[in-house]
Amino acid sequence: MSNPAPEQGNRRTSVRPWPIGDWPIWSLPQNLLTAILTVELATVGIVLVAVLRSAAPTGRDLALAAALALLGLLHTETAVRVERIRRRIAVPHHIDMSSVWIFAAVLVCPPWLVAGVVLVLQTHIWARTGRPRIPYFKHLFTTATLVLAASAAHVVVHVVNGPGPMTGGADLPGVLLALLVFTTVNGGLVGGAIALSSARPTMSVMFGGWDDNALEIATLCFGGLVAATLLEAPWLMVFVFPPLLLLHRSVLVRQLEEKASTDGKTGLLTAAAWHSRAERELRRRRPGAPAVLVVDLDHFKAVNDTHGHLVGDEVLAAVADALRSEVGDRDLVGRFGGEEFVVLLTSAGDGDHAAALADSAERIRRRIARLRLEVPTPDGPLTVAGLSASVGTALHPEHGADVRSLLHVADTALYEAKRAGRNVVRMGRRLPLGATVPGAHAPR
Repeated sequence: MSNPAPEQGNRRTSVRPWPIGDWPIWSLPQNLLTAILTVELATVGIVLVAVLRSAAPTGRDLALAAALALLGLLHTETAVRVERIRRRIAVPHHIDMSSVWIFAAVLVCPPWLVAGVVLVLQTHIWARTGRPRIPYFKHLFTTATLVLAASAAHVVVHVVNGPGPMTGGADLPGVLLALLVFTTVNGGLVGGAIALSSARPTMSVMFGGWDDNALEIATLCFGGLVAATLLEAPWLMVFVFPPLLLLHRSVLVRQLEEKASTDGKTGLLTAAAWHSRAERELRRRRPGAPAVLVVDLDHFKAVNDTHGHLVGDEVLAAVADALRSEVGDRDLVGRFGGEEFVVLLTSAGDGDHAAALADSAERIRRRIARLRLEVPTPDGPLTVAGLSASVGTALHPEHGADVRSLLHVADTALYEAKRAGRNVVRMGRRLPLGATVPGAHAPR
């Protein structure tokens, strides 16, 4: 039975449904909270200065800003189902493609009207595709970064091309420089926030992959075309939507393919995706000797049994990061299930390939042995250390001409490492045709 709140006379105490002190934003780490509030306050200040220093907008300015806002709203409504799916699978980076209309506004509107276009479009996008999955403070930060990026790009256009909207081909250098500034400012602010909120930030986590950045550049290029079309032949805007919507859908298809090929716990390739890409790499016949490594964590079951599966997942993610850090950009790293990982080195190295491969495998083994994880738990931070891994290797074409043969040899070498006491590297050797892997059911 609940106890009613005390009353004084006939007055009832009022309870605020959502006190400011309970807002979720206050639960953020202090450094991240400070960065977010600084960016947002800077944005408000810049917009206020722009409003106070700018002349009253003309009817043409208002018409252009309104047209871009309406077109952006129409774009979001047309692609709302696609955008909702993309938001669910794009982590941590999501390009919502509103930059098409925002960058067009940079080129044809006064700065504070650009901020208005950003606010209208981002609020509508959040209401239609982000809420309630995207916290309001994250949405406000994203809006602020876009306003700052648009403001910086507008300053560049104004300095290089002079005041007023685009007038012709002579404005191209200023537009290109503004595009670069927009991308740099927006990417830098978002990447910085991701770095502050991520336990293990990497360049790809902070700034996205090549595909993410290429999409952002493509949307800004669309924005330049939209601005030119709106100024010279507005009736041609009808031809902008079909390719833009097609780009939207093609990006969704790519994201779905990437999601299907990515292991959810580690961010590495799945076994099927790794095998497919490894076969393609072998067919390319690049200089050097490709090699396969099979890496298996020793006694990993003890980690799960002692600390729980959530801590085990943190360990798997840390090992995945260690593997990625020890190989090149073109090398392929996958998770074969459980605590087993596989690596394709597109080149074992120059000179003595076997020695170079052994050195790479040893670096990986030592890197895993040095891992020390601080995992937060309800009972306080938990330190996980003392991990080890056994590694088996195979060299192309000495141990096999295709991926399946190389895996067979490397897996056999892995079992030899297990039998030798674990936490060692064993080099592969060619097996007789039809030979089976010894100890295939031995515990790992």
